[in-house]
Amino acid sequence: MTTADPDFAKSADREARRARLFTRINKADAWFKILGLAWITPILKAAAGDNPRAQFKEIWRLLGVPVLSILCFLALWATLAPRVQTSLGAIPGPAAVWSTAVELHGAAMDKAAKEDRFYEQVDARNQKLIAEGRADEVKVMVYTGAPSYYDQIGTSIKTVFFGFLIASAVAIPIGIMAGLSPIANAAVNPIVQIFKPVSPLAWLPIVTMIISALIPNNDGLFAKSFLVSSITVTLCSLWPTLINTALGVASIDKDLISVSKVLKMGTWSKITKLVLPSALPLIFTGLRLSLGVGWMVLIAAEMLAQNPGLGKFVWDEFQNGSSQSLARIMVAVFTIGIIGFLLDRVMYAIQSLFTFSANR
Repeated sequence: MTTADPDFAKSADREARRARLFTRINKADAWFKILGLAWITPILKAAAGDNPRAQFKEIWRLLGVPVLSILCFLALWATLAPRVQTSLGAIPGPAAVWSTAVELHGAAMDKAAKEDRFYEQVDARNQKLIAEGRADEVKVMVYTGAPSYYDQIGTSIKTVFFGFLIASAVAIPIGIMAGLSPIANAAVNPIVQIFKPVSPLAWLPIVTMIISALIPNNDGLFAKSFLVSSITVTLCSLWPTLINTALGVASIDKDLISVSKVLKMGTWSKITKLVLPSALPLIFTGLRLSLGVGWMVLIAAEMLAQNPGLGKFVWDEFQNGSSQSLARIMVAVFTIGIIGFLLDRVMYAIQSLFTFSANR
């Protein structure tokens, strides 16, 4: 045995550890891309010593350029905003909008603290009545304060998902039927072409009248404004899912259809074991598009239906006309954009879980 053997073994061990590290980084890279964090991969590779110069170029492309673009946008905004005068004063710059966002956060935290204290007092009162043998006087009271900014965000997210789930439940079966049957496709296609371009502003009065006729008061499980907004979202967002589902099902390899006939597969087995797995990528593309459309439609629907979400927040601030209204509206605009991006990332992550082999 030579004296170089221990050094060779150490070197081989280092290379093996390095190879395992890069394997883990490459596996994580798929999820970084899904989450919109692809710039983390070259940072990790550069830290591990993999061609730092090439990795720094990737870091600049994936992180440096977007950050520089955002900084340029903020500088342009800060420069031009004071020059635009409105009836409510100058357009607020980045600093004013950030300050307003901090104020909204503080107000939401104060409201949450007040609500917690209210329920603690109610609970203490009820416990005292029970201890005194006066359980019949126990009351369940609900905090009636105005919704905070975070409450309105939560309402909008619940509304859009309610409408989106109804749209998906309607669009996917009809899309499968249209993709499998030329006759069904011929029947569905004109309806899609007629109603797909209709604006939410046209659907809203129709939905409002129907909901008001079916639900004369707000004593049901859902408030009327919530149902009006969510069903309007449904009517506007189901078309991308329906179209992509039909396209995905229709594009299945004809040989697979022939095999299903040879095996005498039932309709349900054919759909679950052959149609859906093959069409899933396009179905998810439709779902992502539908959710994006639904989120855009929601804001207009909430404005007119007075559903207490972000749309109503924007409308109330527009009607309010205070010196802070413009800044609050701009905070809402950025909130809407960020949530829309996050919703798309969530849908992309779910798509990757179900169609992971296509994303490797």
